[in-house]
Amino acid sequence: MKFVDRIILILVLISLLGFSYVINETDTVEIAKSKTNLVEKNQIQDQQFTQMVPVIIYKPLGIMKASWYGPGFHGKTTANGEIYNQFELTAAHKSLKFGTLLRLTNPQNNKSIIVRVNDRGPYIEGRDLDLSYASARALGIIQPGVRNLKVELVQITDSIEIVESKSY
Repeated sequence: MKFVDRIILILVLISLLGFSYVINETDTVEIAKSKTNLVEKNQIQDQQFTQMVPVIIYKPLGIMKASWYGPGFHGKTTANGEIYNQFELTAAHKSLKFGTLLRLTNPQNNKSIIVRVNDRGPYIEGRDLDLSYASARALGIIQPGVRNLKVELVQITDSIEIVESKSY
């Protein structure tokens, strides 16, 4: 068995030696480029990087009574002119500017979402927000239908610069 293994090994070596690879001009260019990239990567490793990061601030607006609306209004035009989609995270408010982002938290289960105001309402006395079906479902208020929610205004401020020193 050892004799057969040696013959196979010799045949493999002969076949490997029989093949040669000729480097042409494009291969030489590619090798040079890859060496340059390696040098550049090594130089970058000791540099500092800056990154602009937006800052998000949550401004408390208090507790608001919220209800939800969905199937009967799905596909109809909202007060801001877009088509109401009950499966988007949106809300209606009587006076907040369209496009305002609100973080809503259900204190009963601590579920929290961010919605965009795109409609006016609710038109029922004592209610402050009307949520889309998806918003109400995400907060777990489909079954009770009405719930007091913690409301925060989402403000995205100018970006701040973060400087990181990277070394590998």
